[in-house]
Amino acid sequence: MITVISGTDRKDGLTHILAQHYADVLQSKTDETVKILFLEDIPIAYFGREMYKKDTLTTEFIAIEEAFMIPADKLFFVIPEYNGSFPGILKLFIDACSIRSKMAIFKGKKAGMVGIATGRAGNIRGLEHFTSVMMFMGSTILPNLLPISGFNKLLNAEKNQVVDEAALAAMEKQIDEFLTF
Repeated sequence: MITVISGTDRKDGLTHILAQHYADVLQSKTDETVKILFLEDIPIAYFGREMYKKDTLTTEFIAIEEAFMIPADKLFFVIPEYNGSFPGILKLFIDACSIRSKMAIFKGKKAGMVGIATGRAGNIRGLEHFTSVMMFMGSTILPNLLPISGFNKLLNAEKNQVVDEAALAAMEKQIDEFLTF
C-alpha cells in the first residue's frame, strides 16, 4: 500500500490539489492500493498534550495510524512551504505517529516527497528539513526531491488541475522513480 499525505491543515490551500494528483497518477500506474490522507481532515484536538503517551492517544488517531500509516509500504508527502520550511502540523503529525508505533510506521519504509510554493524556491529548504526528520525516523528517502515553484501559476483557470506540461513531466518522472524505488 502507498499512502499520499497532504502535509498541511490549510483548508483553502493548493496542496490538496497536488496530493490528489499524485494519488490519482500513482493509482493509475500500480495495482497496489493508494490511499490519501489530508491532514486538514484530522481534528487539531487529536494533537493535545495527551498524544505524548501511548495510553492517552485518542482512539481516533490510532485508527488513522492503522488505516493509513502502518499498512503502507511507501509514504509520499506533498509539502507546502511555510516560513522557509514545512508546516508545523506535519511535524506534529510525525511526532504523534512516533509515540505508539514509530517502528511500524517509519522504520525501513520508503518515502518520497514533493515541495510546493507560490514563490520561486519550490520549498527546497522544507524538503531538506523534512528529509532529515524522516531519515531520523528510519525511512529511506527517494533521492529525487521535487521542488515546484510558482505552483499557483501551473494550474488551470479553475485552480483545480495541474496543466503545465513541464511540471507534469517532472512529476511523472518522479512518480515512475518512486514506484520502482
